[in-house]
Amino acid sequence: MKKHYKRALTIAGSDPSGGAGIQADLKTFSACGCFGTSAIVAVVDENTVGVTGVHPIPVSFVSGQIKSVLDDIGTDAIKIGMLHSSELIMGIKETLQKYDVKNIVLDPVMVATSGDKLLQDEAINTLKSELIPMARVITPNIPEAEILLGKDIKSQADLPKFIRELSVNNKVSVLLKAGHLTDERLVDVFYNAETDELIELPSDRIYTKNTHGTGCTFSSAIASFLAHGLPLNDAVGNAKEYMIGAIKAGAEYEIGKGHGPVHHFFKFWE
Repeated sequence: MKKHYKRALTIAGSDPSGGAGIQADLKTFSACGCFGTSAIVAVVDENTVGVTGVHPIPVSFVSGQIKSVLDDIGTDAIKIGMLHSSELIMGIKETLQKYDVKNIVLDPVMVATSGDKLLQDEAINTLKSELIPMARVITPNIPEAEILLGKDIKSQADLPKFIRELSVNNKVSVLLKAGHLTDERLVDVFYNAETDELIELPSDRIYTKNTHGTGCTFSSAIASFLAHGLPLNDAVGNAKEYMIGAIKAGAEYEIGKGHGPVHHFFKFWE
């Protein structure tokens, strides 16, 4: 009897510096025990300092990559990251509708760690109306949540207040990340739309500039644990634990001149 891998597919942009995007996703999948596959939506010219340019892959070619993976290998979970245009969002939606994939984790990437914008303005409404409703979980940070809500989030107390507004009529679960706040004690808030639970995920602030790709990594970890068949709350909790470990370990290193990466393989090598 042959063994079978747990499989996870990432649909995102490529980061040549290796800390974010497709590269971070594949590292996370591997570190969390999944066989990773990918569909590249754009080649991004970036490093730890900033984004220089984005070269989009034609939508039909992106759809082709997704079909090639799902028709042959299949997947147990999908992570969706940077999507720069309405045309691309619609193309991915139409392609995924042909497959029965329950575990879709969408990280609504809009701005890079460096502050560079990655999503066209007209694509925001398309993302909200067309693709987010297909997801099982979305993982916005504070700036992304503010854009999706059209409201300012000023304090930790605002997170539980606004999180259900992001959940598409309480049908999509939401992990609202608190990392952009300034509190010593950060509390990510998770709304499980399937059980109508609101769960706090507290952690102490880790002082480090090595935060490049944290959003990509966190969402990919959730997808990995969902691929393993964990219940939703456990998948998010395990991903948070992995994320804290990767940030702590990565803080000890210096790589690049700007925001360095987390240490995806901290459990395996120093």
